[in-house]
Amino acid sequence: MAATLRKSLKTIEDYKSTNPHYTDLLDILGEILILREQYRKNMTSSIFAVDEKLISQKMEGGLPLIDFTGNKYDLLRPKEYFYSLISIAEKRMPEESKNIVKIINDKQFDWEKMVRASFDYTEEEPIVENLKPGSEAEDQLDLIDLFLEESLRPELESVAEKYTEVVDKSHWTEGYCPICGKEPKIGEIRNGEEGERYLFCHQCGFKWYFHRIKCPFCSNEEQHSLAYFAVEGEERYRVDVCNKCRRYIKMVDLANTKEEVDLDVEDIATLHLDMIAFDEGYN
Repeated sequence: MAATLRKSLKTIEDYKSTNPHYTDLLDILGEILILREQYRKNMTSSIFAVDEKLISQKMEGGLPLIDFTGNKYDLLRPKEYFYSLISIAEKRMPEESKNIVKIINDKQFDWEKMVRASFDYTEEEPIVENLKPGSEAEDQLDLIDLFLEESLRPELESVAEKYTEVVDKSHWTEGYCPICGKEPKIGEIRNGEEGERYLFCHQCGFKWYFHRIKCPFCSNEEQHSLAYFAVEGEERYRVDVCNKCRRYIKMVDLANTKEEVDLDVEDIATLHLDMIAFDEGYN
């Protein structure tokens, strides 16, 4: 893990040179990766237990191993981690973090409720009440969402690592993560000319194979309504889009290399692709 961390931090420094407008976010991510490593070193076991007798049934039924919305877990460690993450923002982005601290100190802010809501895609009401679209406070929620997601990452990551082999053998075919159920934001294309597509879960760090010509969000397989775009000069990256559900996912093309990349870092370094996708009407 230490070697992987060093490589990720080196990549961050490289991207700061080529993408200076992302420097603040990349600096924050670098500190997050260091803090995540420290958290993992202090863990003896994950708070998320898996009933191994039910694994095959869950995989066959399209159910992730961790049922976060249906079970109660002791979230004290992740909550403490969350506030450690907030301290990173206070150090790296002091002006912006004032609004973040104001939001989380508000009596309406319920950390556990927000974490659970992030796993519930039927949730439509804003967790922070009276939050007006386009307001300054709303602009800070993207960073808060990053910290909410990260607060569970070390615990879920250990589960993902433990059950990688058994999940891989299950031939999971869903577009959401088989470990925690979260939807992917980015993935990679591997294995030469065949170009197999793998999706990546930011919530637990798991990576799984997914059919190349299929939308991970609505399961659309109609080739005429599936497309992709890339930015000239950045052919390493592409954005797969579905014109049926209007969703998108970023992909890193590694088909002709054995290079290993940190998709957490790649996601930050390709935020301009998110902006282009939003401008084109995808979400």
